[in-house]
This record gives sequence, structure tokens and C-alpha cells, in this order.
Amino acid sequence: PTNLFFIRLESETVVMVAFCFALLLLYASGSSKVTGAKAGNRFVCTAVPAGIDLSCPMEASNRVQSTSPQEDELRNTIIQLRETILQQKETIVSQQGTIKELNSKLARCEADAKARGSARRKDYSKNTMGDLPRDPSDTVEQLGKTMQSLKDRLENLEQQLRSNNSGGGAFSSELRDLLKRRLNDLEGQLLTRVAELEEEKSQLFNETAAHRQRTENTLNSLLERITELEKSNSAFKSSEGFKVSLPLRTNYLYGRIKKSLPEMYAFTVCMWLKSSASPGIGTPFSYGVPGQANEIVLIEWGNSPMELLVNDKVAKLPLSVSDGRWHHICVTWTTRDGFWEAYQDGERLGTGENLAPWHPIKPGGVIILGQEQDIVGGRFDATQAFVGELSHFNMWDRVLRPIDISAMANCSAYMPGNVVPWVDANVEVFGGATKAALEICEDRLFDS
Repeated sequence: PTNLFFIRLESETVVMVAFCFALLLLYASGSSKVTGAKAGNRFVCTAVPAGIDLSCPMEASNRVQSTSPQEDELRNTIIQLRETILQQKETIVSQQGTIKELNSKLARCEADAKARGSARRKDYSKNTMGDLPRDPSDTVEQLGKTMQSLKDRLENLEQQLRSNNSGGGAFSSELRDLLKRRLNDLEGQLLTRVAELEEEKSQLFNETAAHRQRTENTLNSLLERITELEKSNSAFKSSEGFKVSLPLRTNYLYGRIKKSLPEMYAFTVCMWLKSSASPGIGTPFSYGVPGQANEIVLIEWGNSPMELLVNDKVAKLPLSVSDGRWHHICVTWTTRDGFWEAYQDGERLGTGENLAPWHPIKPGGVIILGQEQDIVGGRFDATQAFVGELSHFNMWDRVLRPIDISAMANCSAYMPGNVVPWVDANVEVFGGATKAALEICEDRLFDS
């Protein structure tokens, strides 16, 4: 309504301004004509009715003919203003109709919303027999309350009938029978509904239990399958119960440890060896790093004794393992003074010092079983290859005690390396080298 009021004021203001502007122009034109004309001609301003078409000529008695171009211009201006005013009136009428239509729609929407709100409140306030809770226990409780309410109402009716029963005994008896029958019917319906709900509850429980059982069976079968796959992934009784066989002296048979070494200031390397190759059993293992292929090497080459190389520095070891039997070999080293030890079958056979003293073992290299590296991970020499069998290659970043080494050699204890443990998943073979099952203690007893 406020917008409509401004629209009306605006249209009326436009009309008044246009009319006053036209009168001022006519007055100014007439004054100039009177003052400037020497002949004394005058112009008469005559009011034009609203319904008269200005394009048609008027009678001579009502106007003064003029051929002035200013009058024609003023007349055209007035005509345009009248057309503009008529268009604005039509627009105002159209807007008024639109506003009325929108107001009526808004009123209908508000009335419908109020009606729906009241109906919703009524629905929420009532609790009927058909609107039962979803939980079967709540449903049974609600039905019991309904039955008790009906019985109370029947008792109240019976008391009222007794108090008012003076001569209408037959009528009260008929009414009582009717109410009892109605109550019995309602009770039967309620019991039927309760039985249906109980049956649905039982079916739902059975379906849930069956689904749970099927799920558990599926999970159990999957676990069994995973266990079978894990067992079949390794053909050995235990992850460490295997050996690597290198039967030929070539430059392409070798094994590789997947793990590398961290920076170390001491180490212990132990393994079981079985070889009868001559001259020399070759290179049981080598560790090379960028810039130093002989960072750690254990080698018996040609007629030389077994040697331990650290940073390409050499220490000769008093070990002899080329009799074709299983032997337990351990070497230890510490950067402090380059002190080293050599063990065979649990007995310390030699010690020394000044083997690459104060040199830390560099990290990030490659451990090769059965070959000596001239570059990191390759360029093997067949004359330096190990020939035989190797097992339980373990490495620690410390010097083990003699009692621990003796326990491993006597098969009374097993200690996997904390840096490199001997496990099936950690060893890969190439060039025809093979991995086979081996229980080293049982095999050693059989040999002896």
C-alpha cells in the first residue's frame, strides 16, 4: 500500500507540472507577441476540454488562427505530455491489479498455513490405537493402557446405570450386553494385533541372527583362506629355516639381501657355511657403498687364508671351513682401534686390531651373498665367487658376547640380527642360485 501511494502521488505531480509548464510557455509567447508586434495582434488562450481531439480543427469562434511555428511546437508538446500521462495511468491501473492479486494470494497462503498448523497440532496431540509406537514392547504397553481405559469406562457406565436404574432394567441390560460385546471385540482385535507384533519381532530377531551367522561364517572363511595363502607363500617350516645354494663358480649366481645397513661404529656378522671348493671357498658375502665397493668383505681367494676387509683394509683370519661340513662363522669389529675377533663353531680363534680404526661403516649400500663387488651391486669376478651353501646370515650393530656366539653355534639359542635378520622375505636369489628348506641344527647333527 505504501508503494501504491507513492505511485499515485508521482503520477499526479507529473500531470500538474506538465500543465503548469504549458501555461507558462503560452503566456511567455503571448507576451512577446504583444510587446514586439507593432500591428497590435493578440492571441487568446482557450481551455481545451479533455475529450476533444487536438488534431481536428476547432470552430473559428472559439480560437484565433495562427500559423506561428512556436504554437505548433507547444501543441505537439502538450499532446506528447497527455499521451505520457495516459500511459502512466494505464501502468498504475495494471500495477494496482497486480498488487490486489498478490495480496489475495498471500491471504490464501496464510490461511492455508494456519489451517495446516492447527491440523498438525491436533494430530500430534491425539494418541489413537492406529498410531502405535514402532517398538513392539512400547506397543504392547500402549495396548494394555487402552484396554484398562476401556474397562474403566465400562465400569463407570455400569455404576451410572445402577444408580439410574429404577424401571428400565431391560434397557440397561441390553446396553450392558452391547458394551460387553463391543469390549470383547476390541479386546480380540488388540490381542490379534499383539500376536502379529510378537511374530514380527520374532521374525526380525531370527533374520538378524541368521545374517550375523552368515557374516561370521564369511569372515571365518576369509581368515582361513588368508592363513592358507600366507602358509603357501613360504615352503619352509619357519621363516629362517632355509639355505641358499650356490653350486657353481660363476659371475652370475648370487643372493641379495633386500635390507641395507645404517651407519655403524661396530658390527657382528654370523652365518653357517658349507663348502668344499678349492682353491678357496670364495666370497661368502660383501657389502659395497658408493665410492667404496669393499666396505665389508669376507673372502677366501686362491691359496690365501680367509680375510676380513673393512674399508678395503685387510685382516687375515685363522679360519678353515673347506671340509664340506657345516661350520658356524662369526666375525666382530669395532671402530675403536679397529679391534676384530674371529669365531668358528663357537670358539674364538683369533683377534687383532688396527683394522680401519675410527672409520664408521657407511650406510645405504648393497649386501651380496656369494660374490665380491667391484662396483656397488655388480661387476662380479667368477674366480672370487663362493661355491657351497649358506644359511642364517645375521648382522648386529654391536659386538656380541662370546657366550652368545657359543650358544648359537651349539644350537642352544637363536638370535636374529637386529640390523639384518635371516628371513625368507628378506633374501632373493639370481642367476640359478636356489633357496631350499633347511633345519640347520638337525642337518648338522646328521653330518656329524
